[in-house]
Amino acid sequence: MAGSRWTEERATHWALDQPWLVGCNFTPSTASNQLEMWQPETFDSDTIARELRWASEMGMNSVRVFLHDLVWLADPDGFKSRIDTFLQLADGVGIRTMFVLFDDCWFPPQAGPQLEPVPGVHNSRWAQSPGHAVAADLSQWPRLEGYVRDIMGAFGHDERVCVWDLYNEPGNAILPFAALPPYRAIPPALIKLFRHFVLPSPTLPLLRACFDWARSVEPIQPLTVAVWAPIPRLNRLQLECSDVISFHQYMGAKQLKAKIDALRKQYRRPILCTEWLARPVGSRVETHLPLFREEDVGCYNWGLVSGRTQTVHPWGDRPGAPEPAVWHHDLLRPDGSGFDDREIEVFKRLTAH
Repeated sequence: MAGSRWTEERATHWALDQPWLVGCNFTPSTASNQLEMWQPETFDSDTIARELRWASEMGMNSVRVFLHDLVWLADPDGFKSRIDTFLQLADGVGIRTMFVLFDDCWFPPQAGPQLEPVPGVHNSRWAQSPGHAVAADLSQWPRLEGYVRDIMGAFGHDERVCVWDLYNEPGNAILPFAALPPYRAIPPALIKLFRHFVLPSPTLPLLRACFDWARSVEPIQPLTVAVWAPIPRLNRLQLECSDVISFHQYMGAKQLKAKIDALRKQYRRPILCTEWLARPVGSRVETHLPLFREEDVGCYNWGLVSGRTQTVHPWGDRPGAPEPAVWHHDLLRPDGSGFDDREIEVFKRLTAH
């Protein structure tokens, strides 16, 4: 029925028609953020084609890709044309796409030429979409609704798209404070208090509206929004509205298994992990990818090729920090060679069949 969450049966049947979805959060190495990836002046189809081919050669069959409402606002038809070009390039190497429409992480967005990345700083130019100020401004919601309806109306019946992730980490307003001490140094009690009581007020209403807007176009793909932090009222909305369950996990294998078990016990729906891989804190290819395969949980590690996002650096690195000996995210160097060839072999072995 239009406007309704998928039944458990429909979600299960969808999952039975899918391969084991394995891939990465994809931004070409020549883009520092979503705007630089998609704006016409910096849309780099040659790099996208080359790096998607490398992903396919590793065994990936899917990628998670962030869109941006300001690119649509500037030129809806041009944006959709570039999305179609991306889908052609991905489909040509056997990769389907999960698109992300909104994102609360990092910095307020500014259309046009993007500032150069801050050397040594993780995701130093990543842009919120639509941005906390816009989300709080109800007068701007009609154009956000137009963005969701237009993009999903254009690609909501496109087999090259496998899932719609409506909103990345809604409520994540702590990471943008990059000038504060490293994230890992903030007392856990303060983080817990922040997440429970300082959740940006527009997040829940906009998230709820986004589900309604998305369902109105009756896409053939499932909708999801990943749980990422212990925020009860937010998690409840995400999990109760998603057709398939998704989550983020940047901890060790024991915690990953516990999270999968808890979600599987509570929800009889397919499960996807849409962000993982943080080597220094125990989220590693050799431990996690076999577990995802064994549990039949689709998975998307953060990053493919080291580039302008600089996510080889950990969350807490300061400006000018040298490349770490152990990368935080990402799998490949700009020439296509692996940071660790053993990781690439794990991908190839587990996706061979």
